Amino acid sequence: MLFRLAPHAVLAERTRPLLSPTESIALTMKSFRLPLAAVLTTTCLGVFALGLRTGDPPATQMQTYASAWVETLDEGQKKKALLAFDDPERINWNFIPLPTRKGLPLMEMSLPQQTAAMRTLKAALSEAGYDKSSKIMLLEGVLRQFEGPDSHERRNPEKYYVTIYGKPSATDQWGFSFEGHHLSLNFVCRDGKVVASTPQFMATNPAIIMSDVKGPLGKGTQVLRQEEEIAFELINKLSPELKKKAIIDEKAPAEIRFVGKPQMELSEPEGLVMSDMDEAAQKRLMQLIEVYANVVPEKLAAERLEEIRGAGPGSIHFAWAGATERNIGHYYRIRGKSFVIELVNTQPDAEGTPANHIHAVWRDTKGDFGLPIK
Repeated sequence: MLFRLAPHAVLAERTRPLLSPTESIALTMKSFRLPLAAVLTTTCLGVFALGLRTGDPPATQMQTYASAWVETLDEGQKKKALLAFDDPERINWNFIPLPTRKGLPLMEMSLPQQTAAMRTLKAALSEAGYDKSSKIMLLEGVLRQFEGPDSHERRNPEKYYVTIYGKPSATDQWGFSFEGHHLSLNFVCRDGKVVASTPQFMATNPAIIMSDVKGPLGKGTQVLRQEEEIAFELINKLSPELKKKAIIDEKAPAEIRFVGKPQMELSEPEGLVMSDMDEAAQKRLMQLIEVYANVVPEKLAAERLEEIRGAGPGSIHFAWAGATERNIGHYYRIRGKSFVIELVNTQPDAEGTPANHIHAVWRDTKGDFGLPIK
């Protein structure tokens, strides 16, 4: 099965003979660099065909594209792709390379079905969020090169699963998830609004590609660059006194907390309070929070940030553990009234470079998956 990701690669691929996986990936990523007009034309054709307006709310766009995708599926595919909203699998999330998982994988879809599925994902994310998600999927091809032929089934850029919970509707409650290795994105819509968009998990291995590799993601690619660079700048530019307050442990934990659990167990926040920082540090911390918030569409991101700013800097804590330089295990946590962000980088990459493997997550303190914390 060829790897096909970007919707605007469709027209180009239809005019070509069958390609090798590497050639197909290269063609896909080449489409990301098409002149802007060409990209917009392809995208807009899909929008007009479905009767969408560019100003439609994210939930409306998700509903329209999800419904269109469902219409392309045969009965066998629907059995995998469509679950009841109250199915226990809706709150079962993970990001390790499992043999199989809930939903219908891209590798079992035709090209039009893949395109429709990716349009639904794109409606659920911002341009930045979609770009990160796409490149995380492409990193599977990089891991194939590092790990060799035996890893081809495990490291498959099309082994990402799409699931709809309930029926996409402007009034009823329904959900959407997109999940695979290093990616778990989960949404709930109700009354034409996105009412939940967590857990939002993204990860990269390698965090920075250290060697020359074939394909579109070359040496030096750093998909989650801002998530690390802004954080390093923040911790290292604090005064010694404030840095001491921010560092909660000399050793980084091996993993983010509550992996795969439907809800977090909330405890007292740790670390340095944002209101105790100087203006420059507060600005950096807010920039870091915005990187995570802006994974979702602008309207949703604005709602997230409005709630955070409304709670004030006294409600936000920044905590660090481990080293404050690259390639030595490090971790940080940002706890606000409405959210928790965690990033850990302790594992080596596939080539053995220390601490070059990121796991990062945004979670909701009121409850993930649209469910309250008990």
